[in-house]
Amino acid sequence: MNIIITSATAFEIAKAQQQIKPRKNIHISFAVTGIGMLATAVNLSKIIYEERPDFIIQAGIAGTFDVTVKLGSTYIIEEEFLGDLGVEEQGKWKDMFDLKLIKPNAKPFKKKGIINPFIHQYHHLNLTAVKAVTVNQISTQTHHIQQLVKKYNPCIESMEGAALHYLCSLNNIPFLQIRSVSNYVGERDKALWKIHMAIDNLNKTLVKFIKQV
Repeated sequence: MNIIITSATAFEIAKAQQQIKPRKNIHISFAVTGIGMLATAVNLSKIIYEERPDFIIQAGIAGTFDVTVKLGSTYIIEEEFLGDLGVEEQGKWKDMFDLKLIKPNAKPFKKKGIINPFIHQYHHLNLTAVKAVTVNQISTQTHHIQQLVKKYNPCIESMEGAALHYLCSLNNIPFLQIRSVSNYVGERDKALWKIHMAIDNLNKTLVKFIKQV
């Protein structure tokens, strides 16, 4: 089995990379795909073409829209939405589905989202599964945050997740997206973020998961 663990940046998975060792009949490698949907899509496409992985894990830290969530919490993403592909008109956010440029159920979408169909097959740690939205520009404006929450009801915001869901779904490659919460969406004072805690919890989760594969 060929497993590839990816992240946007090297520091997000460095600890797991040091601890995870090859096992009999399981080849595990790590790849940094870059920040944002564009870099992730390009580099992940190259990985899929060249490495032919049996299973891909995308791991990283992220923000949460849910202020009741405890920072440092770790989740599995069950469904992804594109959070900034569209237009804002008269203060209202319209995505590509609202504009009728993409059909809501056009493959790999289902009702505008990209669901991970493999989540129950590989969900060994029983982490809470939540929805997420992927953006190229981190959300900071209150009115836009409110619109994203109303339209997609996401728990998590990242800059790469939808690229993973899109590519793996189209290529029928089993995958998981694991995210640990470092901050609340909209909070820009990084003194209030829990980056180190989130990274520690993320890597502990990766190590535990691989041990159970």
